[in-house]
Amino acid sequence: MKLNEHIFLIGFMGCGKSTNARYLSRVTGAEQMEMDQKIVEDQGMAITEIFAKFGEPFFRDLETGLIRSMKGKEPMVVSCGGGAVLREENVALMKEVGKIVLLTATPETIYDRVKDSTDRPVLNGNMNIEYITELMEKRRPKYEAAADIVVATDMKNTREICEEILEKVERCH
Repeated sequence: MKLNEHIFLIGFMGCGKSTNARYLSRVTGAEQMEMDQKIVEDQGMAITEIFAKFGEPFFRDLETGLIRSMKGKEPMVVSCGGGAVLREENVALMKEVGKIVLLTATPETIYDRVKDSTDRPVLNGNMNIEYITELMEKRRPKYEAAADIVVATDMKNTREICEEILEKVERCH
């Protein structure tokens, strides 16, 4: 199945954005982009370094510029950084060129998926279900407001999740 527009995967860490983006890219033939990784490559420095040197607003500007640059490009599957939809302008730009798919999972599922990870700076020292629940609740309204499509990832494998995404994207036209 070929994509007609970009697919932006959003959601809390551990909900499966990268894994499902890779799979979607494989089954559709569309290029995959990890937004944070692309910014790191373009800037030649880690996100933590960008934040420390230039501040969060600068990083958010980089995200906006990246989304803006996708206009007129071949459809891609984009795994968005956790904060990409916190800015209204980014959401508007994404909706202009594609569909925003919110991947969800319960705090327990998220915890199970990320508990052994050391590259989740937001959770360092707070690797517990209570903290994850609190953080998810804080972001939920923004995620839900941005989403064109919502797909729950609990108890599903990658193929099932991606089939549901593609089916819902198709129905959204």
